[in-house]
Amino acid sequence: MKKCLIVVDYQEDFVTGSLGFAKARELEERIAEKIRQYHAEEESDVVFTLDTHEGDYLSIYEGRHLPVAHCIRGTEGHELFGAVGAECSEKDLIFCKATFGSERLYEYLTDILYDEIELVGVVTNICVISNAVLAKTAQPETEIIVDASCVASNDEELNEAALKVMESLQITVINRE
Repeated sequence: MKKCLIVVDYQEDFVTGSLGFAKARELEERIAEKIRQYHAEEESDVVFTLDTHEGDYLSIYEGRHLPVAHCIRGTEGHELFGAVGAECSEKDLIFCKATFGSERLYEYLTDILYDEIELVGVVTNICVISNAVLAKTAQPETEIIVDASCVASNDEELNEAALKVMESLQITVINRE
């Protein structure tokens, strides 16, 4: 079975940096273990998305609505966090994205068919949901899975709402507490 793990924006700035939050830090070992599992499977791929902004972030639309500079290309905040970053290998794909959903991820998923696609990472109600919808759009017949124990938001109500919305979009949500 051909599978893909998509690790969404598990970057320094979302864990301990300018937009960091405690729940994000708690995901580190769980996500790293998932990456190890996918790497051990012969027909599995691991893809990372990186929220990526330039120095003019505060002047763009997102920056005017979320005026906290984060994930600026070339800074420590842009890097994958801790054990998750350590698990990233040369065979993994990395897609930098300037907005919530990754156009390059969508294009990639229209070319490579998977039996199953799983998403983990942060922030559930913004970038995780955006990329889950893109995966579902690119591969409507593929099971798209979000592991609730490996995603988080800085707002628990929005996290829960995003999980419910994804379920309504026929995205399978597993490991809900």
